[in-house]
Amino acid sequence: MIHAVLIFNTSGVPRLTKFYSPIAHSAQTLVERIYALVAARPPGLCNFLDAPELEAFLTPKGAGTSDGERLRVVYRSYATLHFVFVVDTAESELGILDLIQVFVESLDSAFENVCELDLVFHFDEAHHILSEIIQGGLVLETNVNEIDRAVQEAGRARKESFASANPLSLGGGGTVGSRSAGLQTPLGWLAGRLTGVGAR
Repeated sequence: MIHAVLIFNTSGVPRLTKFYSPIAHSAQTLVERIYALVAARPPGLCNFLDAPELEAFLTPKGAGTSDGERLRVVYRSYATLHFVFVVDTAESELGILDLIQVFVESLDSAFENVCELDLVFHFDEAHHILSEIIQGGLVLETNVNEIDRAVQEAGRARKESFASANPLSLGGGGTVGSRSAGLQTPLGWLAGRLTGVGAR
């Protein structure tokens, strides 16, 4: 199971955090511990490491872990961002590295060469892309084209919903199945008055 997905920059500032397990302590403290683990490793070492010190954070109090359920940190660094997944031993480390690559490619296709500012200003879309890939700590989709298609469809639906709900929208998106299909929008009425169209 995937317990957490984190993205933070080289200074340790979290840019995306998603936890799939209850957190027993502060999320900020957990992010700081994970950053300390990842930042201390030289670039030549492998991208996953055992992290028994994180079990106190991601294990409910009194629930204790069995011997086979050790937590592992799998990470990959791209430019100034570290993509970190906290998983248990049921997950394949190489599979998680591939999943990180799928996540980064999906972000790249949505933001056209993703950077840290995209994650800051479009955090809702980054979370949506993540939710297309992972739900409840389980992997749903790994096909980048399918993820991109689902994100684009949701974006279109969001724009249509906004256009139909906003009477001042310029798109005229309220034509399909709208209750006010024959009514003029306030913006259209005002524009008509200013140009003299429809004046008495």
